[in-house]
Amino acid sequence: MSNLPKVSVSDLLDAGIHFGHKASRWNPKMEPYIYGIKDNVHIIDLQQTVPLLQIALKKIYETVKNNGKVLFVSSKVQATELIAEYAQKCDQYYINHRWLGGILTNWSTISRSIKKLDSIEKTLGNTEELVNYPKKELLDLTRKKEKLVRSFFGIRNIGGRPDLVVIIDTNKEHLAIKEAVKLNIPIVAVVDSNSDPDNIDFPIPGNDDAIRSIRLYCSLFADAALAGIQDSLKNSGVDVGASLAAKSEKGLEGVKKIEKTAKVSKAKAASKDIVVEVKATEESNSNELEKPTTSAKKSSNN
Repeated sequence: MSNLPKVSVSDLLDAGIHFGHKASRWNPKMEPYIYGIKDNVHIIDLQQTVPLLQIALKKIYETVKNNGKVLFVSSKVQATELIAEYAQKCDQYYINHRWLGGILTNWSTISRSIKKLDSIEKTLGNTEELVNYPKKELLDLTRKKEKLVRSFFGIRNIGGRPDLVVIIDTNKEHLAIKEAVKLNIPIVAVVDSNSDPDNIDFPIPGNDDAIRSIRLYCSLFADAALAGIQDSLKNSGVDVGASLAAKSEKGLEGVKKIEKTAKVSKAKAASKDIVVEVKATEESNSNELEKPTTSAKKSSNN
């Protein structure tokens, strides 16, 4: 556990984690974690945040060390890219768009959606078959793929329920919390001054809105997961760092490819018309070439 990341009050201050919401927007259940009020804004007690954050990091570390799966969840705009980046960095899973009901409690349906995504990608990847598809159908398939990717790209290889859920912004991700509680899946969550800490097994009092704060959380979470992997495989002779770097790069490339899907598919749809025109031209030229050959044969026979 020596590789477990350490954090200090000064680190949290630099990231602005002590800033809560306006005093009028607070949740009274957060009172034990509030240090005071300044300029009508609640200030979170970082002396409590530090040990609670270390406990949460230890839980992530132990989960991964024991070959468990960690699911990172945050659909807020500030966290979308960061959640994906750091989850891929530590080879874990994530949801960074709207939580769809049943992701945890109705896995059989989610599995079918992931298989549908695989099928659509296979179809769109077959250039020979695409020539037979109308433009409209190609665009429909592309839109379906983009929608499924947004919802399931981060969990398409998870293979079942996670062993730990890590959440940033409990108010926005209340559905994820509800499903995790129903299945008795432990929850690590950042709880701001307007949050409800109930049902959170490992609360982290702190700012859940600032990008600097979210980046620090994600970085620490990823480092804890990597420490768990390294300690689990330290005697196996596997270069864990190189392996994870390769997977992370592959994941990021996948995201970039997804962003280009619409343009590529439209280009393929347009190329279909070009192919048809070329074929028609070739057939026309072929017929014209065959005519003199035929007449030449007749002349030769005469």
